Amino acid sequence: MYRIGIDLGGTKIAAALVDEENRIVKKLSVPTDPERGSDCVAENISRLALGLCGEAGVSAGDIPFMGIAAPGAINPETGYIERAHNLMMEHFPIADKVRSLTGIKDIRVENDANAAALGEAVAGAAKGSRYSVMITLGTGVGGGFIIEGKVYSGFNYTGGEFGHMVIRAGGRQCNCGRKGCWEAYSSATALIAMTREAMDGDPGSELHKVAAELGKVSGKTAFIAARRGDATAQKVVDHYIEMLACGIVNVINLLQPDVLSIGGGISNEGDGLMIPLQKQIDREIFIHGIGKSTEIRIAKLGNDAGLIGAANL
Repeated sequence: MYRIGIDLGGTKIAAALVDEENRIVKKLSVPTDPERGSDCVAENISRLALGLCGEAGVSAGDIPFMGIAAPGAINPETGYIERAHNLMMEHFPIADKVRSLTGIKDIRVENDANAAALGEAVAGAAKGSRYSVMITLGTGVGGGFIIEGKVYSGFNYTGGEFGHMVIRAGGRQCNCGRKGCWEAYSSATALIAMTREAMDGDPGSELHKVAAELGKVSGKTAFIAARRGDATAQKVVDHYIEMLACGIVNVINLLQPDVLSIGGGISNEGDGLMIPLQKQIDREIFIHGIGKSTEIRIAKLGNDAGLIGAANL
């Protein structure tokens, strides 16, 4: 039995045919083209889904289920994208539109961060856990909470916005309007901003050389320069990990998941991130030495997490 997972992004739509073992059998992608209108986006999704069926030699009627992971505010009950700025969508019935174009009857929609968390829970770093959280460190701090195989998102479907809990009252300005949000300290965007500030304060820092080698200041810059022994870069890394640990400890203290997985480009730093992060978490965590502790892991599925999660909604 195949299912289809769709990952709807602002620039690209990815689609995957997923088997019963949560293996991706076939993937296709096309540009999103949101500027051509919401109906065009629905048509692009539908063409991808039917194209997957054609390449696999099955009909749309053989597909019992399709899930769509989309950014923004989603209503899973109605299948509407209520608001997605990057897609220029508001109160759009994406499930109904795609259902009418493909003939696939069971189509469900979920926020992309929640879908990625579900993907990691069923086939990735949190596989086998009852309760899991995934944190994605990217442009913002995304997240999702999975309870026994189901997404938890609250009565209005917007729960799990971990990035917008305040960890420093009156702190850095966040795009959401509040000050001191976790996202303002622990996203890749925040790390880049902190790196630039450190470069401005130390013209002789190795940070400048690394940025020139990379062609830009990125989330890697401070980590690379710190590994080369640069003291200014190490201060940036230490502060970033301190802030990241603060938010993670808050999440663990509140929810006590079996597994908390970390995804996004910064997770590629591996031990350079995870070893000091774990030490900081161990120092701050509320529960010590009472049975099992939350395991902190690097997410495994990468860009496939949303596709596999969507196929399991």
